[in-house]
Amino acid sequence: MLVLTTIKNDFSKNKPLKGLKIGACLHITTETANLALTLKAGGAKVYLCASNPLSTNDNVTAFLAKNGIHIFAHRGETAKDYYTHIEKVLSYQPQILMDDGADLVSTAHKRKVSDIIGGTEETTTGIHRLRSLEKNKLLRFPVIAVNDANTKHLFDNRYGTGQSTIDGLLRTTNILLAGRTFVVSGYGWCGRGVALRAKGMGANVIITEVSPLKGLEAVMDGYRVMPIKEAAKIGDVFITTTGDKNVIGKEEFELMKDGAILGNSGHFNAEINLAALGAISHKKTKVREGVEEYQISKNRRIYLLTEGRLLNLAGAEGHPSSVMDMSFANQAKAAEYLKGTEGKLAKKVYPVPHEIDEEIAYLKLKSLGIKIDTLTKEQKTYLSSWTLGT
Repeated sequence: MLVLTTIKNDFSKNKPLKGLKIGACLHITTETANLALTLKAGGAKVYLCASNPLSTNDNVTAFLAKNGIHIFAHRGETAKDYYTHIEKVLSYQPQILMDDGADLVSTAHKRKVSDIIGGTEETTTGIHRLRSLEKNKLLRFPVIAVNDANTKHLFDNRYGTGQSTIDGLLRTTNILLAGRTFVVSGYGWCGRGVALRAKGMGANVIITEVSPLKGLEAVMDGYRVMPIKEAAKIGDVFITTTGDKNVIGKEEFELMKDGAILGNSGHFNAEINLAALGAISHKKTKVREGVEEYQISKNRRIYLLTEGRLLNLAGAEGHPSSVMDMSFANQAKAAEYLKGTEGKLAKKVYPVPHEIDEEIAYLKLKSLGIKIDTLTKEQKTYLSSWTLGT
């Protein structure tokens, strides 16, 4: 994580976060450990809890606890544990909230926590929730939409989610993808990434969408596009990446063939209707680590991966560190930006400043040993003028 290391070295010298308390709700992975230590190097006290009950690496938790990070997490948390840990983080009265899914920020709003400078959000799902707060004039502090930075969603969501979701699918099932009909629900950046990787491994990919623009884009990218009820009849593997609720439900389950496999790469375990799946099943059996078999009838079974939770983290190790390097660089720089603009921002959802996005892209290229061109004075003049043409 060479970009984050560069930022950490700068933070160690200049201490831009000195005296700041940061409360974070993130996936507890080795990459997150590097972010936490970067924030600490910048002078912050860090209070960390998990953003998903099945994504925590307990070895990382132990490591961070030994290295000065206040951490409240363990793999396999109950819903009660999960929110108890969020409440624990908030009890330390952090001034900046760093979130992945907006559970920390939403809990802070329900508790009407005060004296918060601002927050950052890592996911598409979280951004939807925060924009709802803003639209309803309930947002209590400014939030930086880290997810929407170009150096985040164009890389983390597409290449990171694409690769790590397939990784989680193969680790849990060990199936051959070549020749299988692979259904991806949602053609946002995460869906694009999953579809691209599945196609690259020989799967016949179908996209289901509600957006005509994204549906059209999927057609132009060479995929079949159809409603989920049609795809349910012919799919072998189904992956949801929408961030919405009950994307696959009872009607679809009843149409699926024997042996259909269901997985989710959206943030919450709400995309597959688990209650409906349980209701139409006669028996549920754990057949492999991370794989549950639902007996629908005598001759038909459906397999659910990682309890419908994030497949790439619950079934594998999440995104490669080289792509999380940019995402967490955005988190660190956004925290620095919020500290530097304290009291100057309205209670709105803001994009990551363009100069931060550009800086992170530059540092990433530099870390890869890649150089690019620069504009000449003449070229800059041409691009900035309305009088110059043919």
